[in-house]
Amino acid sequence: MKLSYIIGIMLVLFMLAPVHAEEESVASAGDNAWILVSTALVFIMIPGVGLFYGGMVRKKNAISTIMLSLAILAMISLQWVLWGYSLAFGSDIGGFIGSLEFAGLRGVGMETMEGLTIPSLTFMIFQAMFAIITVALITGAFVERIKFSAFLIFSLIWATIVYDPIAHWVWGGGWLGKLGALDFAGGTVVHISSGISALAVALVIGARKGFGKVPMEPHNIPMTVLGAVLLWFGWFGFNAGSALAADGLAANAFVTTNTAAAAAAFTWMLLSWRHRKPSVLGIATGAVAGLVAITPAAGFVTPMAAIAIGIGAGIFCYYALLFRMNRVDESLDVWAVHGIGGTWGAIATGIFASIGATGLLSGNPSQVGIQAIAVGATWIYAFVVTYILAKVIDMTIGLRVEEAEEDVGLDISQHAEKAYS
Repeated sequence: MKLSYIIGIMLVLFMLAPVHAEEESVASAGDNAWILVSTALVFIMIPGVGLFYGGMVRKKNAISTIMLSLAILAMISLQWVLWGYSLAFGSDIGGFIGSLEFAGLRGVGMETMEGLTIPSLTFMIFQAMFAIITVALITGAFVERIKFSAFLIFSLIWATIVYDPIAHWVWGGGWLGKLGALDFAGGTVVHISSGISALAVALVIGARKGFGKVPMEPHNIPMTVLGAVLLWFGWFGFNAGSALAADGLAANAFVTTNTAAAAAAFTWMLLSWRHRKPSVLGIATGAVAGLVAITPAAGFVTPMAAIAIGIGAGIFCYYALLFRMNRVDESLDVWAVHGIGGTWGAIATGIFASIGATGLLSGNPSQVGIQAIAVGATWIYAFVVTYILAKVIDMTIGLRVEEAEEDVGLDISQHAEKAYS
């Protein structure tokens, strides 16, 4: 047989041989680009929170309310790099918390993360935005009366002893993740933890002076609507980015996010119309409620299920807000929108999940029970620890400004600035 024939046969056999994939993850420039863009989208949500809340307070407190979100952006960015990321995603310790192996970002670099196609630095900064916005959400509970120094201390400690452990429970290898709890982008980790903690702080700090007796109308509804639109826009990165790849799962999460927000906004508008008039503040708040509720489910459910989740969010959050009014001065309804919306979204995930996981309607009723355990654990832990933390700060340096400072407004008394001349 000629040598050329032998070589030809060998080449054919080589081409037909099975190819074994590398064990290590292969980096994807497209996935990395998408997660970095998603990180920037979530970043936009942080000033969005400031504007959303800032428009709903009285004009004498507009600057101070926006300042809370900006201060959190700076402080929690540092906390996350120094120790927060490690506590959330370090090696598991007893199912409760991560180790300090990544403190100061040791070992977190440009190499591809195990099991993913993006660098560990990309994953770290994407998760940083979640930590930042969770703390920023709580600020709606105590605006117009909190002492800025006490707020900084509370926020730093809360991020460390409440957010970081819960993030580890679900996403970092902790006990809820091992149990099988589903939370695609933060229904329990972000929204229940912030909403329930907001209620705890509100109970400790007490009502604003004149609550229920003097008008406390929003001073700038267009500002609030702008904030809501920025939140809706940024939420595409929040949810679709949580696929951690530029793939079909991200596309599904993108579509379900928009669909649930639209359904909740429209539902809230109809409910407010039934009681008074269709409200632009209502439709903005409803959209946020829908975004909250779809967050844990975004990658697990279909767009049709997202409609049901959005409608449920509009109904449950709307009536939770009415229930809270004149009972507790949880100023901007973080509990009603994020606490109740996140709770419904987590349970609804157990009902409607059909993509990558199965829920009640797909023949797995046990998932609802697992989701209920995750909800209950987050409610109890976040409320108890936050209440104790707020009490300790209140009994030491004090949470609340003096009465005269509250009267003149926190813009002047805490920051020596005015939103409007």
